[in-house]
Amino acid sequence: MAAGESAEAGEPPLPDAWLPDDAGAPLAGPNPAFHGGVVTTTEPLAAEVGASILAAGGNAVDAAVAVQFMLNVVEPQSSGIGGGGFMMIHLAGWEPDETVVIDFRETAPAAVTPTMFATDHSHDVKSSSGYAVGVPGALKGMAHALETYGTRSLGELLDPAIAAAADGFEVSLRLAEETGSSRLKLEAGDAAYDAARAVFRPGGKRLDEGEVLTQPALARTFELIRQHGIDAFYDCEHPAGIAEAIVATQRATRASNAGGRGRMSCGDLESYEVRVRRPLIRSYHGYEVVTTPPPSSGGVAVLQMLGMLERFEIGSGGFRFGATNTLGVMMEAMRLAFADRAMWLGDPDFAYVPTTGLLNRTYVQSRSALISAGQRRASVSAGDPRLILPPPVATAKKLARPEWGQEVEGADTTHFTVIDGQGNAVSVSSTIERLWGTGLMVEGYGFMLNNQLTSFNDAPAASTSPYDPGSNDLAAGKRPRASISPMMVFLDGELVAAYGSPGGTGIISALLQVTLNLIDHRRSLKASITSPRIALDSAGSSADTDIEEGFSSAVRAELADIGYRFADVSDIGAVQAVVRYPRSGNQYGAADPRRIGGVAGLP
Repeated sequence: MAAGESAEAGEPPLPDAWLPDDAGAPLAGPNPAFHGGVVTTTEPLAAEVGASILAAGGNAVDAAVAVQFMLNVVEPQSSGIGGGGFMMIHLAGWEPDETVVIDFRETAPAAVTPTMFATDHSHDVKSSSGYAVGVPGALKGMAHALETYGTRSLGELLDPAIAAAADGFEVSLRLAEETGSSRLKLEAGDAAYDAARAVFRPGGKRLDEGEVLTQPALARTFELIRQHGIDAFYDCEHPAGIAEAIVATQRATRASNAGGRGRMSCGDLESYEVRVRRPLIRSYHGYEVVTTPPPSSGGVAVLQMLGMLERFEIGSGGFRFGATNTLGVMMEAMRLAFADRAMWLGDPDFAYVPTTGLLNRTYVQSRSALISAGQRRASVSAGDPRLILPPPVATAKKLARPEWGQEVEGADTTHFTVIDGQGNAVSVSSTIERLWGTGLMVEGYGFMLNNQLTSFNDAPAASTSPYDPGSNDLAAGKRPRASISPMMVFLDGELVAAYGSPGGTGIISALLQVTLNLIDHRRSLKASITSPRIALDSAGSSADTDIEEGFSSAVRAELADIGYRFADVSDIGAVQAVVRYPRSGNQYGAADPRRIGGVAGLP
């Protein structure tokens, strides 16, 4: 496909950075243009709810909040009020640097200890024990967004989810399949684990696609929040009883893990606060790429990789889509970014996180200089941004070599993106971390609890000799490092794209490739999302690259000859995206077929 050529008739690629022109985009066809707003989600029912809020006069924030609650009903295995995440909001007329990120990531309870997970238990046992539960922030995040930027009441936006939970909905294929998960088969006879089974595996059998599922306990919980507000969820003295039940439920643990009882108290719930953060911004080939700051690691990593790749002619010559050189330099950039991630990234409120240094142009260029097309470095280690931009108290301590893969991040997040008719846009990644979280449902209230604390390092890494900041070490009140990273792209200050993805550490690779597809490979939105992907989340010398079907076998052979190893996978991420053309106002949405996906828009 030639540079500048659209992959699908009727849907142009992003406007060229030097010659913006969106003329000729049709108003109908297989990828229709909208003007009144678009919602893209992992589940069609949630997209329809978001579009209905827009149709009733709500803005993008209102629609996003309604989508979040609806996904708790129709995709409970991936997100919900028992979890957390990040929301990026852009209001029409704002410049890119005025865009805000609402960080509603879970936090560690006050009673955690740094070595809590440094045991011989398997990750499966640790992540399904109550001490893996972080203080959930999803509800406070939604409430903050709504109070600050929305136009509707919390109760009004809960109504569709209450109705779907009470009256039932037809189970999707994905939900049906995932009710067969081992996460819903743990500790039979333990009431805390039985609660989820009673809803999603009644009689010990998985749900069937098309079966009508009702969730009266969840409907009741939403109704309590509708009537009493978020205090009903976060205040143990509230008569609704939700907070008290959360604390009680997370005290459960696996039979083999007596020390795995949860440490969360009523005080932890009551003191939870969202953080409002400024986004990260990097210019790339004439566009401004705007993304999520730490404790998200995804935003830093994607911007680093874009900076490393900027000197290569991605999209032309020997660097066309799927070419040997293209995949090779991408994998080297991934290795370098993940080496830095393992050393430096974590919660900036608790640790030294040198974001500015990691994204400094001189530093990124020094990392890029380590990449040569057609060559694979034998070893890759973290760089030292302190040499470019010293910290407030400089240190010359030698860097440690991180132990790759010290923490394990679940892939069963969800992402959704909304734009309204005025051009306000919201990009949200929300998660309970692993599929079904801990496997613990708050008994009598119908929502799953996250296992987010296992995204911290298993054992403390902080060290003075050799130097390691321990950025992702577990500590009271701290947010664990995340890969989820909602993104937006601007051209001359105008929003042109918003997107994000679930998928654990694969999120970072997926978002890099969608960005390259849109900007460099000149692919349409649909092609940018459906094109095959690779993912490499370790700098380790023997790490395999996950690869989807669709790449040339000859290219794979050439890359294998220079030392890359591949692992075939069915999917990497599931990007939900919208694009907007400033001149015509045409809006397009695309939902990744790697999950069911739903797109709903207003003409």
